[in-house]
Amino acid sequence: MNTSDPDSLVLNLTRNAIIVLERRYLKRDQEGKVLETPAELFLRVADAISAADRIFDPQADTTRLADKFYRMMANLEFMPNSPTLMNAGRELGQLSACFVLPIGDSMEEIFDAVKYTALIHKSGGGTGFSFSRLRPANDVVLSTTGISSGPISFMRVFDIATETIKQGGTRRGANMGILRVDHPDIMDFIMCKADTNQLNNFNISVGVTENFMSAVENDENYDLINPRNNEVTGTLNARKVFNRIVAQAWENGEPGIVFLDRLNRDNPTPHIGMVESTNPCGEQPLLPYESCNLGSINLAKMVDDGQVAWERLKEIVHLAVHFLDNVVEVNKYPLPQISEMTFGNRKIGLGVMGWADMLILLGISYDSEEALELAKKIMRFINEQGHQASLDLAKARGPFLNFIGSVYERRGDPPIRNATVTTIAPTGTISIIANTSSGIEPIFAVSYVRQVMDDDILVEVHPYFEQVARELGFFSPELMKRIAEQGSIRDLEDIPADVRRLFITAHDISPEIHLHMQAAFQHYTDNAVSKTVNFPRNATIEDVATVFELAYRLGCKGVTIYRDGSRERQVLSTGKTQEKTSRTRGEETKRAVKRERPKVLKGWTYQMQTGCGPLYVTVNQDNTGLFELFTTMGKAGGCAASQSEAIGRMVSLAWRSGVQARQVIKQLQGISCHSPSGFGENKILSCADAVAKAIQSHLSANGYGVIAEKMFLLKGACPDCGGIVEHEGGCIVCRICGYSECA
Repeated sequence: MNTSDPDSLVLNLTRNAIIVLERRYLKRDQEGKVLETPAELFLRVADAISAADRIFDPQADTTRLADKFYRMMANLEFMPNSPTLMNAGRELGQLSACFVLPIGDSMEEIFDAVKYTALIHKSGGGTGFSFSRLRPANDVVLSTTGISSGPISFMRVFDIATETIKQGGTRRGANMGILRVDHPDIMDFIMCKADTNQLNNFNISVGVTENFMSAVENDENYDLINPRNNEVTGTLNARKVFNRIVAQAWENGEPGIVFLDRLNRDNPTPHIGMVESTNPCGEQPLLPYESCNLGSINLAKMVDDGQVAWERLKEIVHLAVHFLDNVVEVNKYPLPQISEMTFGNRKIGLGVMGWADMLILLGISYDSEEALELAKKIMRFINEQGHQASLDLAKARGPFLNFIGSVYERRGDPPIRNATVTTIAPTGTISIIANTSSGIEPIFAVSYVRQVMDDDILVEVHPYFEQVARELGFFSPELMKRIAEQGSIRDLEDIPADVRRLFITAHDISPEIHLHMQAAFQHYTDNAVSKTVNFPRNATIEDVATVFELAYRLGCKGVTIYRDGSRERQVLSTGKTQEKTSRTRGEETKRAVKRERPKVLKGWTYQMQTGCGPLYVTVNQDNTGLFELFTTMGKAGGCAASQSEAIGRMVSLAWRSGVQARQVIKQLQGISCHSPSGFGENKILSCADAVAKAIQSHLSANGYGVIAEKMFLLKGACPDCGGIVEHEGGCIVCRICGYSECA
């Protein structure tokens, strides 16, 4: 293949992959017009990353390396993290997915961290924080003779800053907030997301210590330590604190837990600093100011004729490590402190996706002992080959700068290029591009429905299942729809038993199996493993407690759980969605009901300059949310006025019937007419476009954005396209359009 002709290698991209690439990755001009094809994106990335070789050898011809990088991505065998796909070879040039920032116990340090967070989110990264250094609420502040407001109040500051910075529309901001279990405010922290309208831009985890877990096992008290002076301020019963963590996780999935002592046990550079936090999805422990560059191998592409293609896997591992080390080199870091720390340790995180699909291709059930043994074998191979590739790079380029004094050097190991090599990350949108299962998760569904325009229903079917169903002669549209309605095939006796055993979904698998799979991969992973442990709706608090304790015994570095329907139930209990319940065949079904108009509503009016004159858009809301919209043209009469009035009526009906504001904006924004108005960001293409922009302004001005989006997500639907969402590693991802809650 000639890399000057990227389309000479035919890309086998699905419709969903193309949608995701067009919406979130491909380069655009100022008017939003797409400027590159998917093939040109991969070529752009390959050229930019291979150019790093010339740093070490100015005469190097990187054409062949660029060709290898291109083929690896174009063949969907490997994908780097999203910022690399988005920004490599472009002006922004920020390629890292995740960062950890320190938060010191002073107003100056706290707001420096807020500023740094804004810069990172603007560049497309996510951030992790430990709030454990902050003195507790009501503690003394000597400089002002006042009292401290505590960590949780400052978490809200970071949350608001994240919501304000929209990252240029490419990636959402996401944060991880961690508090040590021995912090005096720990009980308030555990409950800080019980209200689902709070801290929506944070995942939270409790930083658990070995001493705490020992106290839990023995039902003992443990000390709370004030970080201001390291003095004991009180004690709590460990079992009661643990039970509170478990109960809240059962309630809505948060907090998770991370085992801090285990993170630091595997910290390769303790002489540089201690691990306090992780990235937003928990798989990447980092020192303060560190970043990490992630990438994932598509294991489904590492199967040849029903066998693992070990030689090809070895080639891809070595090529991927070379790729990720080059990312470290050419990255444009958002802060000098981050550049210094990243070059000092050169951490990379090579992981996998397509694990469930690989098992299907090999004829192995996800919940079998054979699958667990293969998981260990595969990850051991990737880890060993990844470290060998890093050793090879060190011979040519030198070890990471902090190698002297590191765990490697103290053990007498040969110099290595990267302080860490492997990480199992959630793969979200990149697994959609690769048309494969996410990370090490089971497949989410064999078949599912999605609603498109005019209430049409499309049935999506797992490609391997459709292939098997057609080969064995039991495929039919009616069966696929029935599978989508049930969500599982395990009880469908008209499907062969061996097929039902093979195509097992996340909710068919016991929480214990989820956790054993996580532990199997963790055993041979430098950093941590992102995995959601799924529970059925009827799981008990005791079931969750069992899994948290099992995670500790199996050697996991953290655990995140999600109980099916727990967040939907939370929303319904707040009364935010109004529904009527009826009984059909003994089951409860819910349908939306149009809200009745109260006599008095609160509203805002926005003036929008259109090509037909000024348009005044009034948005009214009731106690539930947006309710109705009226329009008035500056000059009365005419077609424009009647069309705008019609738009207002339809928007009002949509809102009163439960349609989200984002969906309305999506349908109206960008519609153009013969007489646009304004330039650049102020350009109004039509009256419909003006209404969309007025609604958008209203959402931003009144803080609706993240709340409305969160409510939609908690109902189990994507706020962008209405498709189903998956819970993956503490994040929410739509596999139809690529929407991700956690950047």
